[in-house]
Amino acid sequence: MENTTTIRSEIEKELKLGGYTFNSFGQATGLNRGIFSAMLNGNPPKPISVRQMDLITKALNYPEGWLYDLYVDECFYDGRPHWKRVKPFLIRCVEIGNLRCVEKVLSRLMEDLNHIPTIFALAEELYEEGKLQEAIPFYECVVENEKYQHSERLAISHYKLFVASIGQDLERNLEAVLRFIPYRNRLPENYHLDALLKLANIYFSLHQWKEVERYADELRNLATTVYKNEIQKRKNINKYRQLETERPLVVYYGQGYLLKGNALELQGMYEKAMEYIDGYADLGWFEGLDELGLEEVELLKLWAEANKLNLKVLMGEKGSLLSYVNFLKKNPLEVLPGLLTIVESAIKHKFSIDAVLSEFSEDIRVFNDSFSLDSGYYQLAPTVDRYADLHYKLAIYYLGNEKIDQGLDSILESLKFYKNINNKTKFVECVALFEKFRKDSTSQHRKNYEFIMEEILDDEKINDVLLVGTKSN
Repeated sequence: MENTTTIRSEIEKELKLGGYTFNSFGQATGLNRGIFSAMLNGNPPKPISVRQMDLITKALNYPEGWLYDLYVDECFYDGRPHWKRVKPFLIRCVEIGNLRCVEKVLSRLMEDLNHIPTIFALAEELYEEGKLQEAIPFYECVVENEKYQHSERLAISHYKLFVASIGQDLERNLEAVLRFIPYRNRLPENYHLDALLKLANIYFSLHQWKEVERYADELRNLATTVYKNEIQKRKNINKYRQLETERPLVVYYGQGYLLKGNALELQGMYEKAMEYIDGYADLGWFEGLDELGLEEVELLKLWAEANKLNLKVLMGEKGSLLSYVNFLKKNPLEVLPGLLTIVESAIKHKFSIDAVLSEFSEDIRVFNDSFSLDSGYYQLAPTVDRYADLHYKLAIYYLGNEKIDQGLDSILESLKFYKNINNKTKFVECVALFEKFRKDSTSQHRKNYEFIMEEILDDEKINDVLLVGTKSN
């Protein structure tokens, strides 16, 4: 009880320094005089709530979290955790970034592993409220302390931590994927579907096409099984409860085919990729479609049309190029992947696309300014990755057609964005390409290139070391 006494002693000391009475301080905090007196003089003293602690802190003009380290013992007032104080205290600590106190409380709680379900429930509550970052310490606690390694609770915690880890940095995304993958098959079906879709998309942004195929296959198989089960369950109308998924079930089914086909296309297996388009070209037969589901079906149909034209262009059918360009004009969200296809085909089959690039020059500028085509499907990192890829391929196209200035401009553009998403492999390729044509570069090209390299040194935090070394010589 030493710390409990100390927290009250600290408050009493501040009251004396400020010349407060219980009545005047009660007015300053908005707390009832009797409650305040019971907190300090009761036998035993009345426990202090987090809200009351915050009101006292504010009245005394101390920063948020004052005495929180001492408040930890208040959560275990008589040696046992009191959830009515523990829960709001943990949430408040996370809100103000006091993870030290969170760790102290969780460490005390984990002396009895029977508290794990309660910690997991708190994490889930925060997650459902959209407070994923706040939930992270509690999911981590479950992951570190769960006794049953095959429990669904453990798998869900790993999944939520995986979701929280995904961002623009492709290398960190891969680390998050590798940590999570062993737990994917232990998830309940609703999370399992979404996890497989996320895995396939992350590997897509990493250009690991075989892995995209693998998780697209798993997604397609699982979605088919779940769909069949849903049809069977729906026959019993009185007991039927639809499986709650983040996206309509038809999305997972269609994306299984779409991602598989795209992965095959990017490996040059165009005819085989064409076979998968029929799997998502017309899913109007899919049972249980609501309004959102019908919208998704139309979107998948649109992508099927785009990908058919896409593959024809890649196979060198120049007659399909005009149809593809007209399609892209009507569907601006498809312009970025469409231009990638057109540039790649022009490089492979050696034909000019200068007129096409001129026609879409404003779209390319918009990508650079705001990535305005970003949506629920084109998440930020994959979008930036595609934009960087577009400029890398444009560089090859321009340089191959002896348009050196435009080629070097495109190399610098791709360098900048590969740096932003930490795609080291492609960054190195761009550096090699620039160095090959450095002799033909302008002073402005070299200046922009050196600026990007300086940013790399700064990011790696070795600039200061280099400067120190220079001064010492």
